[in-house]
Amino acid sequence: MEERSLIVPPGLDGQRADAGIARVLGLSRTAVADAIEAGGAVQDGRVLGKSDRLRGDAWLEVRWEARREPTVEPIAVPDLRIVHDDDDLVVVDKPAGVAAHPSMGWSGPTVPGALAAAGFRISTSGAAERQGIVHRLDAGTSGLMVVAKSERAYTSLKAQFHDREVEKVYHAAVQGHPDPLRGTIDAPIGRHPSHEWRFAVVSSGKHAVTHYETIEAFRDGSLVEVHLETGRTHQIRVHMAAQRHPCLGDAMYGADPTLSARLGLERQWLHAVRLGFTHPATGEWLETTSEPSADLRHALEVLEG
Repeated sequence: MEERSLIVPPGLDGQRADAGIARVLGLSRTAVADAIEAGGAVQDGRVLGKSDRLRGDAWLEVRWEARREPTVEPIAVPDLRIVHDDDDLVVVDKPAGVAAHPSMGWSGPTVPGALAAAGFRISTSGAAERQGIVHRLDAGTSGLMVVAKSERAYTSLKAQFHDREVEKVYHAAVQGHPDPLRGTIDAPIGRHPSHEWRFAVVSSGKHAVTHYETIEAFRDGSLVEVHLETGRTHQIRVHMAAQRHPCLGDAMYGADPTLSARLGLERQWLHAVRLGFTHPATGEWLETTSEPSADLRHALEVLEG
């Protein structure tokens, strides 16, 4: 257990406790969140919650569990395709089985590790294990990710994602047939009340909006195009499952295991097909596209048959 007592710097006045403490102590947001949930952050004698605000010149005491933070390990990923590369950023087509960044409990390849192994230098902005990472894809989701190489790209892209100025389009094969064929799912997403590693539609969750449109319907499922207005963890998977149309192959969110096996799916049928944003250096719109991988194409062929 480590402890630190200090005066809150005036520049952190009004910041959320989790963000401000992480910044002033140089800890990851995850470590700070764990400390706060354990009652380990006290401001002027009052225990803080994650969304409470820091007060400049207040007395802050923090206790947290010391643990080894995940680090970037250079691991080559031959299937990781470079879609666009310039001085400021690189867009990759991430295969399934590769995490967006290192995390506790993950020992497999990551996007920063794959880029490091290929000789790319990326931005040093962000936490040590997430340098250059401005958005994420689940390890089991394939498709397009942009990674910042310059500091200006990191700042610009983070702002664009925050302000919802980035176009994020996915294709998902789901069970059943969404009704209506085109619609919007506006439902808050948060931690599942009884399953720690899952997310769910919960009233206390964060605002989340997903737009979908059916591209093609099959006997046992449908291919839908999804546009994300927000970017919550597992958002498409959670929202479609909440409509009783989980992504095919997605055992975590209730996909039929018999159907998944027949389709040869070992992960969720979900692929980031289009990513568009304003280039931080040129100010021009940059749009990239990706075709679904072989395992997803095979599953569609079985559905069509």
